[in-house]
Order: sequence, then structure tokens, then C-alpha cells
Amino acid sequence: MKINYKPDVVVIGELNVDIILNHISQFPEIGKEILADRLDVTLGSSSAIFASNLNTLGTSVAFIGKIGNDSFGNVVLDSLKSKGVNISRIIKSETYNTGATIVLNYEQDRAMITYPGAMNDFCSDDIDMEFLFSARHVHFSSIFLQPGIRNSLSGVFRKAKSKGLTTSLDPQWDPAEKWEINMEELLPNVDLFLPNLTEFKFITKTSNLNEGFEKIRKIAPDLTLILKDGANGAFVWKAGSLIHQPAFLNTSVVDCIGAGDSFNAGFIHDFIQGKTIEQCLKTGAITGAVSTTRAGGTAAFSKIEDVEKIAYALFGQHISI
Repeated sequence: MKINYKPDVVVIGELNVDIILNHISQFPEIGKEILADRLDVTLGSSSAIFASNLNTLGTSVAFIGKIGNDSFGNVVLDSLKSKGVNISRIIKSETYNTGATIVLNYEQDRAMITYPGAMNDFCSDDIDMEFLFSARHVHFSSIFLQPGIRNSLSGVFRKAKSKGLTTSLDPQWDPAEKWEINMEELLPNVDLFLPNLTEFKFITKTSNLNEGFEKIRKIAPDLTLILKDGANGAFVWKAGSLIHQPAFLNTSVVDCIGAGDSFNAGFIHDFIQGKTIEQCLKTGAITGAVSTTRAGGTAAFSKIEDVEKIAYALFGQHISI
């Protein structure tokens, strides 16, 4: 197949909608009912939020994934298309429904329940490799939510790197809390590893960061580790050196959904342009903060001009596009 469109980044990953209940007074208890002041149905999934916000920043993005042939699937496609993401390689399943996550937001914390649906069925055979190879970078998110591709992802990344692409992985939370990932096979094929601090400790099975760093160094000495730590900012560890980027704190958080994915978008937007790690970190911190000013993961990223206005008005920062 001849490839006419060549994206900067191909995102491989999960697709679902978020059904968000905001301003609840407490988390629910069995047999009791509570009220929410607001309900939003938006594009969900770490991968899709990342793809949408990265495209808004000016990096061209295409998505490879699977949804159901249903109304939630149409929400996903319409949302991605409205943000300019190429959706030509998203597959519609006639067997499985589109995944959905119910999000309960309580102050700055949240609880989530996810129905995986078509995400469970997505596998490496669903990937158009020729199309993937036309990009400069490939990103994968939520490895624990996608059992169909988990064990073959290292092969996909290895082939991508052999074609000159760079790679990134955000593992996200493991709902089963088993944290079973073959780091020895996968991480040598990853350029950017983007867990949050809690995920990193569980994945490396350490409580001490230095022990975790040493495990990663032995497995993948060339890997760049980016640790997200919420209000404490973010850290980059590479070859024994640690760089810290303080967070840009929003004093009126709407919600934190997608803040980490928005950080990823800012970081990788700069990374594929060859900017310094320090600049990548700063841009990631800004875009992560911008995300918290609107409900859902993508509302603050309607267009680049709005992102720039929010970044300057609330955080006194200019985004280098």
C-alpha cells in the first residue's frame, strides 16, 4: 500500500470514552447513594488524550487502535478527528463494544472503573506496519489494559527502531495490580519510558528510587527515564544523572484527568524536534498544568492559541512551539 500521509508520531493504544462525575462529596459506599454536581462524556484513554493534545501542539499524529461499531465509538472518532488526528487506521469491531471508563472525581483525587471492550481484542496483527514505519516516532500507552498486544509490543518497537523511529512507553496503572511486564525484553527497545513515580516503584518492585534506577540501567542503559510526580513536578534520569523540573501549580484545579498524558504530549512534542531534555521537561510541565484548568483531558487543548493563552495567563510561561 502506498503511503501518502506521513505523520510525525503514530500512537498505538487503547480507546475509550470517559464518563466523568465531578464534584462528589465523597467516594460512594455499598448500599448508599451520593450525588454529583456535573457529568461529562468525553474522549477518554491515555493514548487518545495524548494523541489529541500532541496534535494540537502542532505535531502531526495518527492513531492505530480498535473500537466498537457503536455510539461511544463514534464519540471517539469524532473527538480525535476534531483535533486533527488521523483516524484512518482505527479498526471498528463488530464483536466488541467500545471501552468506557466511569471516573469519580473527589477533590484532586479520583477513582475509576473501566470496561475494556474492544481494547482487549486489539493485537499486533491489527497494526499496519508500513504505515507505522512512515512516522518519525511511535508512542504506546496503557500496556496493562491491552493483553492482546502486551507480549508482542517489544517486537513492534524493535521493528520500528530498525526503521529509524524513536519510541516511547507510558505504562499506566495495572488494574490487576500484578505489574507483570517483561522489562528485559521490552525496555531495550524503548527510548523514553514515562511512568509516574508510583507506577515506577511497582514495575521495578522497589521502594528505593536508586534501586529502581539501577535495575533500569542494567536492562536498558541507553533509555531515558521520565518520572512524573504530580505537584512535586517531574524528573529525568539518564546515565546516572537526575534532572528535576518543578510543577507549575494550578490553584484552581478543575480536574487532573489527562494531566500526565498532557505532560507526555509537551515532552514528546519538543523531543522529536531535537530540543534539550531540560526544555522537553519544562514544556511537559506547562502542558500538564494547562490540562488541569478544564474538565476532561482534552478540553484545554481546543487550539494552540488557547493553550498559549492559558499557559501565560495562569503560569506566566510561554510555550515554545
